[in-house]
Amino acid sequence: MKKIKVILKNFGLTRGVLAVSIARMGDGVGNGILILVFPLYVAQVPVSWLHVPESVRVGLLISLFGIASSVLQLFTGALTDRSGKQKLIIIAGLSLFGLSTLFLTVAKTYEVLLLIRLFQGVGFALTIPASVSLLTLASRQKERGRSMGFYTTLRVLGISTGPLLGGLTYMYLGFSPAFLISAGFIFLGVLTVIIWVRNISDPLLEKESRPFRVFERGLFTSGILGLGFATFTMACSFSMIITLEKQFNSRLNETAFAFGTAVSALMLSRIILQLPLGWLSDKVGRKIIIISGLLLMVPATYILGIVDTTLQLAIVRIIQGAGSAAIAAPAFALAGDLSKSGGRGRQMSVLTIGFGFGVAMGPLLTGFLVLPFFQLPFITFAGLLLLSAWVVYHFVPETVKKEPGKSGN
Repeated sequence: MKKIKVILKNFGLTRGVLAVSIARMGDGVGNGILILVFPLYVAQVPVSWLHVPESVRVGLLISLFGIASSVLQLFTGALTDRSGKQKLIIIAGLSLFGLSTLFLTVAKTYEVLLLIRLFQGVGFALTIPASVSLLTLASRQKERGRSMGFYTTLRVLGISTGPLLGGLTYMYLGFSPAFLISAGFIFLGVLTVIIWVRNISDPLLEKESRPFRVFERGLFTSGILGLGFATFTMACSFSMIITLEKQFNSRLNETAFAFGTAVSALMLSRIILQLPLGWLSDKVGRKIIIISGLLLMVPATYILGIVDTTLQLAIVRIIQGAGSAAIAAPAFALAGDLSKSGGRGRQMSVLTIGFGFGVAMGPLLTGFLVLPFFQLPFITFAGLLLLSAWVVYHFVPETVKKEPGKSGN
């Protein structure tokens, strides 16, 4: 145990950061499996009354999860701030997510899938603000970039493993085993939280003197909102491709496993770069890294719409992943720096809401935008990324102060 503590200290990490990161990696695998399997499953189940194009049904099913979790996260963030029971809330959220996933094995119509997806979103809404609040309390400001980089790296490792595992499970075993394996990984995350995670009290939070409030005007500053918009556009741009799985498979003449591999290529660069870029943001500043990531994603997102081989798709996804790696960890670290005692759950939830809405709206909007012509969604989201880079530049403050003699002159 002492050796582990020494290793963590050398990397600028704490036991709390390690525990939460490993726990969330488990549910990341489970969710990644669902992302790959859902577009294929929608084509198999009958529709009772919602007769819309298949691309719209896929987008709606994937998006409902993000919409439900995003709408509720301010409330669950306020619950976290008021109660201080991060561990209990994480366990409750992941348990609801896992139970809902088990029920996918008996879903017989598309409308039942939508209902199950709604409950999954509620469970996720409980989990996210409590997790990032606990991470903020467990990390030190001067090392928060690498702490958030470690957390997001393990999350991405879980999510990137999911589509590969989902593609293989579907090809050889079918849908129900894929759903069972997904639920198993989510419950593994629950078990990890129960055993490893320790609740961390905010020493400055006077719970008895603070009323329960979802909205407090002073918490939602231009910096916090600007970072939320950046995570929104980032998530839109890399999640939009999921709706177009069948179109890409047809255009590129590829299998579900090949598409899953290309989708996961984005995660490869995030796994490799997220921790180093988080560390770099501790040294040179968080804002410049975030803006660079947004600008890198602009051409990468546009080019996705004109690739004509699976290899090209994978390469562009790797570039897109490098940009998102430069955004995610520094943005969460910067939000943690800007957050206030008694409001961390709600302030950090602005970024997770932005991410959740991006994951939700990217596929949903793509389902509609692709109807006029295939490249339109890629052009649209590239433009949004450019706008978000401008917003961060003008409205988000920097929190990392350069040491004397290291101005770069």
